[in-house]
Amino acid sequence: MPKLAANLSMLFPQLDFLDRFDAAARAGFRYVEYQFPYQWDRHEIARRAKAAGVEVVLHNLPAGDPAKGDRGIACLPERANEFREGVGRAIEYARTVSCLRLNCLAGLAPVDAKHFDTLVENVRHAAAKLKAAGLNLMLEPINTRTVPGVFIANTRQALEVLDAAGAHNAYVQYDIFHMQIME
Repeated sequence: MPKLAANLSMLFPQLDFLDRFDAAARAGFRYVEYQFPYQWDRHEIARRAKAAGVEVVLHNLPAGDPAKGDRGIACLPERANEFREGVGRAIEYARTVSCLRLNCLAGLAPVDAKHFDTLVENVRHAAAKLKAAGLNLMLEPINTRTVPGVFIANTRQALEVLDAAGAHNAYVQYDIFHMQIME
């Protein structure tokens, strides 16, 4: 039986983000996820989730600045240091809210060896840091209709990266919305 998680970045947009935990619980959800929690205090997020009685199951690693067009930075060689610094910050948030999975967005780039190799190295790095913290890394393919130019756009590509990285705590974040468009 599937366990459905309310994506609080998308659902209940009429409410302040921190009020969405209660809204999800009232709607019958036991699990929640969100995209980028970094503008809110991690301890307050944990308090709100606990008070609502919901479990945080996923959030994203820092992925650049969406207002500037970023849709992830993990495959960008010139931003590898920024990506790696973000892993530590994401782990702090995940530990505080007891979230066991962190999602990685590859970014926008041409599909070529340079970007592939950068993504593999960054996935390997992130997975090692997450493993030491008792966490799992997810890699999410995104559809090119909604996000043109995304580097990882299907399951095969994600699996190729994960196979090359060789991390036993790294998995595909299979988002049905994206993959029903692409596959």
